[in-house]
Amino acid sequence: MASIKKMNFTHLVGQKVGTVTLLKELARGGMAVIFIGYQQSLKRQIAVKILPKSILTPVAGKLFQQEAEAAAILSHPNIIPIYEVGETEKFLFFTMQLVKGRTLSEIIEMAGKSLVSFRRVLPVAETLQIIINVLDALDYAHSQDIIHRDIKPANILIEAHSRRPLITDFGIATLARGENLTAGLIAGTPVYMAPEEILRSHIDKRTDIYAAGVVLFEMLTSFLPLPPFKSTRDLLEKKLTLKDRLYTKKPSQMNQQLDTEMDDIIFKALAYNPDDRYPDCGAFIDRLKAYQKNL
Repeated sequence: MASIKKMNFTHLVGQKVGTVTLLKELARGGMAVIFIGYQQSLKRQIAVKILPKSILTPVAGKLFQQEAEAAAILSHPNIIPIYEVGETEKFLFFTMQLVKGRTLSEIIEMAGKSLVSFRRVLPVAETLQIIINVLDALDYAHSQDIIHRDIKPANILIEAHSRRPLITDFGIATLARGENLTAGLIAGTPVYMAPEEILRSHIDKRTDIYAAGVVLFEMLTSFLPLPPFKSTRDLLEKKLTLKDRLYTKKPSQMNQQLDTEMDDIIFKALAYNPDDRYPDCGAFIDRLKAYQKNL
């Protein structure tokens, strides 16, 4: 089976997919490629995500379909809207809003390279507003019985002109009313993965709260103070053995703009035991808004 990273898609430029003409490749993931396309009927550019059938497995196909369906169910200003889902002779596809901006991971990385020390982290006020918006979107998704399961900076797009965050990539989302396609598998991104995902135990809204807490920690410090690890497996094992002692520093020790209250806020979201975390995103938002008032 061919790897998508080695595949050539230049022949697709100029072709029509559904109601859209493909203009140029925008990005690649593990299983799919995203193009910028032009929708003649509405005279707008949109994004087109394509999964070639040449690398299609039954599970990959179902996950791709589930990603489109999960996002299409949701209508929220901080979640990428899906326009159309379909397939051609050679690939599956869906179209979605084209966001002009950068991923949060790119923004964090750029800040971390600043020559001015206090600019190596994102401003606290802006960080809080971004994470509150992300949590509000997750709270809405949870109300629709959808758990994202892969919240991380690379899956949060920041619109250039408005600084509005938009959650994308529901590729491994769990639909409470549908088949769990990743049951029995460790799915997600290790650094942001909650302990219960590693243990393959019960997944619920608190799994996304854990990941959002890691994202908040990273935004406020530029890098996560994890203990040294030799491999992904080693990191996952450390998460399970060190539990609530995983991080070697507190946020307030890494960012002089923070106090110990922010340490408490973040570490509650990162509690090893889901019962010790915020019960839902609304409770997390309330705690952050109370902190906002005292900035």
